[in-house]
Amino acid sequence: MDFGRPQQGERVRLRMRSLYILPTRFGWLWLAGTVLLQVVGIQMQSNGPLLLSFLMLSLFLLALHLTHFNLQGVELSCGVPAPGFADAPVAYPIRLRCPGPSEGVRLRLAGKEPDLPLSLPPGEHELLLRWSPPGRGWQRPGLLRIQTTAPLGLFCCWARWQPAASQLIYPARRAGPVRLLASATAPLVGERAVASQRDGSDDWRDLAPHRPQDSPTRLAWKLLAQGRGEYTKRFRDLPEAAPLLAPEPGVPLEDALEHLSERIWRLHGQGLSYGLELPGQSVSPGRGLVHRDQCLAALAWCR
Repeated sequence: MDFGRPQQGERVRLRMRSLYILPTRFGWLWLAGTVLLQVVGIQMQSNGPLLLSFLMLSLFLLALHLTHFNLQGVELSCGVPAPGFADAPVAYPIRLRCPGPSEGVRLRLAGKEPDLPLSLPPGEHELLLRWSPPGRGWQRPGLLRIQTTAPLGLFCCWARWQPAASQLIYPARRAGPVRLLASATAPLVGERAVASQRDGSDDWRDLAPHRPQDSPTRLAWKLLAQGRGEYTKRFRDLPEAAPLLAPEPGVPLEDALEHLSERIWRLHGQGLSYGLELPGQSVSPGRGLVHRDQCLAALAWCR
């Protein structure tokens, strides 16, 4: 039962013309049993089967209205989808506003099994639906189907809606060769590139009074020979150059972007600095969550 004109727009309210309802398999059996009791009662001229058939028919008609009221007036809208990776399940936020209690509500995105039935009290609710994007870039999850068979399971009432909000999908993460380009940019602290200020052994910085735990090799012997006291030389480590990541030559573009996606994710987890060089665009070396997302977004938009 996937027919029915899908609704369009950022927000949709389920009304009479957007809801469809048909008996379930159990409902058809129930109706067949009702007709059978009617025939038996008339043929046998017995009030018992007739009374039972009228009772079953009354429940059948009552279930028709109660099932329809479960979705009548429900408003659907999109949340703000968070970026995800291709070929991996991502969460798509759906907001529901129920004017009254809605029982046995199930939601399903195209190509997915329906979620477990939900009992939603009146008010606003945000649900996260899982779906698998087919590729990178801006993607939509496809048609959303909302349905219910509550309270008796005799009828299935449903509606179809096309969510309008697109979700940014990064390339899938797959280990592989990546081209490394030289960069003279230093690692970042916060948002600025500064030299490491901890004691190192590369570049002489200043003098400090000698301490017993200081190495004798760092003692300023020239000053000591001049009788100016004991001082220790302090050094700082020169910042290492942050590499620029680029697609590996000879590798198909989609595969190269997947390799870059995995390398960016790994370097971010290690807290290292890196940059990105793509055809027609580049990202300066840096590190941090914002920088990682900027690089992954550049991969998603690469053409």
